[in-house]
Formats: sequence, C-alpha cells, structure tokens
Amino acid sequence: MKTATDGLPMNGAMLELVARRFRILGEPCRLRILQQLERGEHSVGALVEALDGNQPNISRHLQVLYEAGLVGRRRDGTSVLYAIGDPFIFKLCDLVCRSTRQRTQRSLDELQGVSSLRSAQRSRR
Repeated sequence: MKTATDGLPMNGAMLELVARRFRILGEPCRLRILQQLERGEHSVGALVEALDGNQPNISRHLQVLYEAGLVGRRRDGTSVLYAIGDPFIFKLCDLVCRSTRQRTQRSLDELQGVSSLRSAQRSRR
C-alpha cells in the first residue's frame, strides 16, 4: 500500500493510523452523524433528534469522531456545536460508495444474466 502523496510504502505507524481511521468509520452511527454534519453545524440535541438516537450514545460517537479529528466543536452559549473537521472524509466516503454501488450493480447484472439464462433453458424444454 502506498501513500497518496509521495508514492512510498507506509511504515507501521502510518498503517496503524490509517487502520484506526477505517475502524472509526466502520460504525454506521458515526457515518450517519457525519452525513448530518455535512449539512452544517449541529448540537448534540439536534443530532439526537435527527438520528432518532439517545444522547449518551450520540455523545460517545461524537467524542470518538472529535478525538480522530473528523469533527470539530465550538461552544455557543450553553450549547456545543459540532461540524466537520476533516472535509476530505467525504472524498473517501464517495470513493467507497461508488465502488460499493459498482460492485453491487455487477452482482445484480450477473444474477440477472443467470436468471435470464435459466429462463431461456426452461423455455427450450
């Protein structure tokens, strides 16, 4: 695996950082939070409402995202507002979504091809 910037192999420490980021993104609730924050700043309460979650759970996920640098936060009176801290995350998500969509479409096309083949074989009988 090479880095995107210099083409050199990644050392063990860098591989661990990349793996950690993928683990953080491996939680669907965190992806849903990022999706909401893509629309703009939100308080914890607004995220709880938008995601139909519970406050302790959403707060815990926000803390993980914050510690990873994926979201930022700022105080506004008594509220804490969260926003995207690393907009590059959406490029990564876009690549993964496109790849998943293409793979799913290929699988569907293959299944339909098998289905069409079976239908043709049945009609010959």
